[in-house]
Amino acid sequence: MSQELERVYTIPLGKVLLSQSQHRAVRAINMIREFARKHMKTQEIKIDEEVAHLIWSRGVRSPPRKIRVKMVKTDDGYILVTNYQDDVESEEKVSKKSPEIEQKIEPQTDDSDAIEVTEETLKESKPKAEKPKAKESKPKAEKPKAKESKPKAEKPKAKESKPKAEKPKAKESKPKAKE
Repeated sequence: MSQELERVYTIPLGKVLLSQSQHRAVRAINMIREFARKHMKTQEIKIDEEVAHLIWSRGVRSPPRKIRVKMVKTDDGYILVTNYQDDVESEEKVSKKSPEIEQKIEPQTDDSDAIEVTEETLKESKPKAEKPKAKESKPKAEKPKAKESKPKAEKPKAKESKPKAEKPKAKESKPKAKE
């Protein structure tokens, strides 16, 4: 075979969760092998280290639910399973975003008179904002007055017991009775 056969697949690994938690990553690797045998029709499968690291990255108990791989059938007759990286689409997305950013940076007006008007309106709006703050502080002063009235309404505590005179110990009295 002089031509290499190359295909990209998304392998569903959801059934891995049906196996024991200590064997899920191993089962995921075996499922990738089974998938490659079925779709590429070759018994000899080699899985790239990068794919294995991706499966084992979150530990043995929680492998990914699906994985995107590229399978290449080589001249030697085996299938090489590697991680698929979508470089073409990511470059297009980056080029689309950069013009939007440049447009946002540009100022909307170049007229200096318009800027002065906005500064004046800002100066006028500051005193208006201070007045509500003063109103908010007045109710705070009233709240402590309400708290002062609460201790007056408290119920009287239970009567404190007076310290009683110490009783003579029973052990000391017994020896006196023997004498």
